Amino acid sequence: MKHLTKLCWVVFLLTLVIQARAQMPAPPDMAVKAYLLMDVTANQVLAAKDPDMAVEPASLTKLMTAYLVFDALKSKKISLKQTLPVSERAWKMPGSKMFIDPKMQVPVEDLIKGMIVQSGNDATVALAEGVAGSVERFVQLMNDQAAVLGMRSTSYKNPEGLTAAGHTTSARDLAALATRLMRDFPEYVPYYATKKYRYTGTPAANDSNRNLLLFRDPTVDGLKTGHTQTAGYCLVASAKRDFPNVGSRRLISVVLGADSENARANESQKLLNWGFSAFDAVKLFEAHQPVVTPAVWKGQTPLLKIGSAQPLVVAVPAGSAGQLKTQVVRPDPLVAPFAKGQIVGSLRILQGDRPLFEVPLVALEAVEQAGVLGRAWDAIRLWIK
Repeated sequence: MKHLTKLCWVVFLLTLVIQARAQMPAPPDMAVKAYLLMDVTANQVLAAKDPDMAVEPASLTKLMTAYLVFDALKSKKISLKQTLPVSERAWKMPGSKMFIDPKMQVPVEDLIKGMIVQSGNDATVALAEGVAGSVERFVQLMNDQAAVLGMRSTSYKNPEGLTAAGHTTSARDLAALATRLMRDFPEYVPYYATKKYRYTGTPAANDSNRNLLLFRDPTVDGLKTGHTQTAGYCLVASAKRDFPNVGSRRLISVVLGADSENARANESQKLLNWGFSAFDAVKLFEAHQPVVTPAVWKGQTPLLKIGSAQPLVVAVPAGSAGQLKTQVVRPDPLVAPFAKGQIVGSLRILQGDRPLFEVPLVALEAVEQAGVLGRAWDAIRLWIK
């Protein structure tokens, strides 16, 4: 599981990066039940329709299954080359399959590919049992992790996404999960760009990734499709494109309840293209670059460097970058101690005089408290001030 400090940073950032009163570009008409477009690089929601509506996630559920499997790999609880047995339960799973059976011992890496590329429910159950010992225990871990990630509209009943009473999520929760999955486990993200996969000794049927955008758009590198009769056709898609002065810029689209496999791809492509063209990404500050260096009182050093551990990038309506202004909002006076990474203020971004977004600023270095004499002297100076 992730460190609490990292979680607090991401949750705080996602909470504070909000659209305000500025006129935003109108999103395209979308023939889906719900959608959300997330600019991952800028931590901004660019457009959404019913983002908190409870929906059936279908095989988008496997994003959380993958999150826990990747976490188990990172903590060395399991390894990619380790083989796992195929239980009767896994073998008999209905729906999409990798076509493994109880006579097999399958490497974890192949099970991951079977779960992601073929959307194999059998591979998913085998992984869940291998990580947690049982499907029931794994589902508990899924719900625990959803709570940690702030997925308030999500409740898991199984690891594969087959229809079950109370098995629900939302577009906003899926965007948050997809964002964290790609940030926390970048070394495993390339699995999602795999176009074809089949495990040795299994039928050739169902060996193509159902994410049609992988075959249409070279900038798309994931993530997951889903479909049941009640959920409709769903897709969480990720695309990364390069832009001058910013470098790579990543968007994640969540499209839920399309009418067909082709429709979910078309609607996702439409949303991604709109996001990249209707908004410009503007890098305001590099990672660890001080935004301001104000005086600090009662500390062992006289100044406090305030900035961001990540590059400060914002997405603004195309052509409006020249109108941007920034304001630092912070307490005054600043009194030590300060821990590295502690939130000490925020950067307000305005378009002209209209507020657009607000992002947190943190202490880039720790400042310890001064000794007794130093604190006493600064107390006198503050009193005089």
